[in-house]
Amino acid sequence: MASDEGSVRVDAWIWAVRLTKTRSLAAAACRAGHVRVNAERVKPAYLVRPGDEVRLRYEGRERIVVVKQPLRKRVGAAVAVAAYTDNSPPPPPREVAAALPVRDRGAGRPTKRDRREIERLRGRVE
Repeated sequence: MASDEGSVRVDAWIWAVRLTKTRSLAAAACRAGHVRVNAERVKPAYLVRPGDEVRLRYEGRERIVVVKQPLRKRVGAAVAVAAYTDNSPPPPPREVAAALPVRDRGAGRPTKRDRREIERLRGRVE
């Protein structure tokens, strides 16, 4: 694949504009099918150009960005934001994102403490 002047690898670009923390995470997202460019699943070596729409599912959220400027090197946050147009839906409120299911006491497997009490009641512990 010949490298064009106005294009850059999709994994490098995602990392350079700070959508992922590392380039290897960006490449892994591409290999797992979490990155689409213009509605097509792409591999990490796919070349993006200005005007391409990149969709990335990462950390439980979908980011939809349009490439304005191809970047090969990681840049500061202010420069990174200028390199794309963000069309992503707003992130969910923190209360919704942080709500974890709570298991009722006594439901599911017993805890280590519960197992020890059961064994003591049955007389198995010395």
